[in-house]
Amino acid sequence: MGALHAGHLSLIRLAAQENDQVFVSIYVNPTQFGLNEDLDSYPKTWSQDITMLEELNGELKGRINTIFAPTTKTMYPTLPPDSSLPGTGSFVTITPLASLLEGKTRPVFFRGVATVCMKLFNICTPERVYFGQKDVQQTIIIKRMVKDFHLNTEVRVVGTERENDGLAMSSRNVYLGERRRRVGIVLYHALKAAEEAYVTGGKRTRDEILAQAWEVTNNTLMQQDLLSEHERVRFEVDYLSLSDPETLEEVQEVDEKVGAVLSGAIKMLPLEAVQEAEALGMGGDQGSVRLIDNIILRPVER
Repeated sequence: MGALHAGHLSLIRLAAQENDQVFVSIYVNPTQFGLNEDLDSYPKTWSQDITMLEELNGELKGRINTIFAPTTKTMYPTLPPDSSLPGTGSFVTITPLASLLEGKTRPVFFRGVATVCMKLFNICTPERVYFGQKDVQQTIIIKRMVKDFHLNTEVRVVGTERENDGLAMSSRNVYLGERRRRVGIVLYHALKAAEEAYVTGGKRTRDEILAQAWEVTNNTLMQQDLLSEHERVRFEVDYLSLSDPETLEEVQEVDEKVGAVLSGAIKMLPLEAVQEAEALGMGGDQGSVRLIDNIILRPVER
């Protein structure tokens, strides 16, 4: 969806390693935004994106064959895109996967994702498609769609690209000023604590694993509450999840032969008060920013 960063470029590099030609699509898809979500303010950095792709194409010796940037009329030729429920138009729905986790808060999101991906796959008929692990639910839904609709393409999932401190790279990170950016790492720290309980601590039950994540988020919230409004950062935990890697249904105990998906979402709330000369993000840190992340708990080899 544009606003390219190093995570997107890593997908393109791998595609160039594994294929003769690379087809890059850039399209901010309106049907995956709810009626009250940030479509209008979503970062659109076309000139910067093209510059990054041109530089990368030089590195890849011309392996990027096409940049496809369609109009909305091209992608939705019959009716204008509709983000309401049940909505009018032609949609692809993958249930119950699309109603879990992110889908509980964003009920039209994965309908929009599946629909636009089906359109893109039909337009360019790729041998392989590349997605980042950060959007783990998206990757599982796309794999399910490809399997259920007998699409002749291979879905490749590439590990999450992170900043030096571990924050998952995301186009929405540009909304985070210095203060919210510093506290936003709490989600990654929470998931790492839960992972540690599984890998090193030998914990297998849901309560034992997720308790470690909740301890991190709760402690961080309490620490922020002690600060003044000019110093603190407010955030809300949407969910912390331990789920099956294929169905995304919540599990009470991790099957060591299967593993699980640790995931979570938090909403960084607008700053209550801004300090003089404070380094702010796009929009002045006055809009809420939703951050998601996940860690895969691998099967245990005996």
